[in-house]
This record gives sequence, structure tokens and C-alpha cells, in this order.
Amino acid sequence: MAMRSLYREPEQAPEARRIEWPALEFHDVFKIFHSGPVETVALRGVSFKVNVGELVAILGPSGCGKSTLLSLAAALDQPSAGEVRSHGASLARLDEDELAEYRARDLAVVFQSDNLWPVLSARENVELGLRLAGAEEIRGRAQSALASFGLAKRADNRPAALSGGEQQRVAIAAAAAREAKLLLADEPTGELDAGNEQSVLEALERLRSEHGATVLVVTHSNVVADAADRVVEMRDGRRLA
Repeated sequence: MAMRSLYREPEQAPEARRIEWPALEFHDVFKIFHSGPVETVALRGVSFKVNVGELVAILGPSGCGKSTLLSLAAALDQPSAGEVRSHGASLARLDEDELAEYRARDLAVVFQSDNLWPVLSARENVELGLRLAGAEEIRGRAQSALASFGLAKRADNRPAALSGGEQQRVAIAAAAAREAKLLLADEPTGELDAGNEQSVLEALERLRSEHGATVLVVTHSNVVADAADRVVEMRDGRRLA
């Protein structure tokens, strides 16, 4: 079955009334975790929007709820209260097939580390994402994406032979290859030196400017925050700014 995207225009919407959905919306979101009798409130009524084409940073110390927001945006978990929407669609209302399509086609996630399959080359890692998304012309698209992020000569290398910055750029190239509409990045430069951090930031900007993706990046790096269009500052599960 062909993969459908949440990123579609409202059906039969007149031009004058066409809705411009935000790429991502959090509406009064609470998240409470339970461990036996212990209750931990990770998010406390968080609301904000990420517009299509923006690069937005979530800034704050460890334990403030940043990664919980990303988990909800990826539909890996559901809020205890409130709502998370992607391009107008409530993630809580998607069935299992729709959630699988959302994750495989619309969404890409880049973690601090361990983004790639260690037994596969850089090119094979990109090709795997394309296969899961049901794409065509897989080899050519993978090669082209790696080249556009300066990795053409590293295509046959496995992750262990790549620097940390190169590994992150391969993961970003994989998102570009399958034309992911929304990239969620969880501390993508947290383990990198200044030079590699800059190369990853440039890759995120290229993904946004050249490939049309929206980027939401969790960080506690002021360098990353300064490169964003907007900053959502978090403390103790609340949005400060």
C-alpha cells in the first residue's frame, strides 16, 4: 500500500480559505509518569507551535521535559492531558497504520548517538530508510543525499569509521533522501567538538532551506539555540519563553 502523508492540503479547500497548518502544535500538554506510588510530572501545561519551515530549539537543563516533548511529537508516547498535533492532525487520534505512516514517511528523528545501524555502510543506512518509506530509485536517491551533505566519499564506510559529526550528517542525509517533513533532533551535537557541532548545524540548516523540512531540536547548547529561528525555553516541565 502506498504511504500517505499527514502533510496534505485540506480537501477541496477554496484558495482564499486554504488553511496553513503548523508543522507541530502542543496544546496545554501535561505528561505524568507513574512508578508504583511515585508520581513524576514531566510536563506542566506546555503550549507552543512550530510553523512549517522553521528551525526551533527547545533549550533547558537536563530533566526539564525537553526529551519528553520530542517523544510526544514522535508519537512514541501520549500526553496525560492536552493534545499534540502534526499538520492539523491529532496524533492521539491516528490508528496504528496511520502512526506507522507518519513515522516512516513524514518524520525523522536524530538522537545524540546511535542513529545508524553499525553493520551497514552510510549509503546502506540511507537506503534502509528509503525502503521503509516505500520509496523508488533508492540507490540514486541515497547517493545524491549523501553527496549534498558532503559525504559522497564516505558512502561505503560503516559508522565506526565515521566521526561523530559525520554520523549525524548521515542521519540528516537519510531524512533528506526520503523527504521527511519534520525532523526531531535530540541533543544532536551533545557529544561533538566545536567543529563537528558547526558541521551538524549547517546540515540542519541545509535540510530546512534546501529540502523544505521543519526542524525541532532539543539542546542545552547556546550555540545551537543561537542558530535557531526561535527558542522555546523550558524549566521544571514548564515553558518559560
